[in-house]
Amino acid sequence: MDARLRAEVIPVTPFQQNCSLIWDEATMLGALVDAGGETRRLLDAVQRRCVTLEKLLVTHGHLDHVGVVAELAGQLHLPIEGPHEDDRFWIELLPDAARQYGFPPARSFTPTRWLRHGDVVTVGNLSLDVIHCPGHTPGHVVFHHAPSRLAIVGDVLFQGSIGRTDFPRGNHADLIRSIRERLFPLGDDITFIPGHGPLSTFGAERRGNPFVGDDVAGR
Repeated sequence: MDARLRAEVIPVTPFQQNCSLIWDEATMLGALVDAGGETRRLLDAVQRRCVTLEKLLVTHGHLDHVGVVAELAGQLHLPIEGPHEDDRFWIELLPDAARQYGFPPARSFTPTRWLRHGDVVTVGNLSLDVIHCPGHTPGHVVFHHAPSRLAIVGDVLFQGSIGRTDFPRGNHADLIRSIRERLFPLGDDITFIPGHGPLSTFGAERRGNPFVGDDVAGR
């Protein structure tokens, strides 16, 4: 792994969503990826690691991934990058979703920068590739740091499972294509941080995932 990239996974919300604090060891500049809730806990982790936040990154617009993004952006004057604009409708629905699921009030927001497939985001001196992976939501993106062999995949792929596609504008076929055609080709040795649950590798999921592995795909 690139010695300059560091990451801490911080599960938040009743859904135990994996918010990732990532930072560049050379500059100690960092970002929170998918700040879904528990603002104080997130900021305590940032302080404990002596990181200076420079932005917020978002994989997709579901409440448990973005519940405190607007709050943090306003409080700390941080730009927001992501997701793809096809998730705009999810972000606009955040206040209603918070009431529906009994979460603290959540505000909608407009990202400073909507992301597209092939874009690059920076954190300190680090560059992460943006991979558009629709299926779970239409505007879902993945952040890939090639030198570290690390990807932050949100709710696209999990250890032994895949993201749900029964939400509005979810699409199972799109999700399978996203995983097999855009993620697995990055390499079996890529470790990924999913939106929930333990880390895994693309190789482990390609070999044994019952929903999207090689056996299921007929290869």
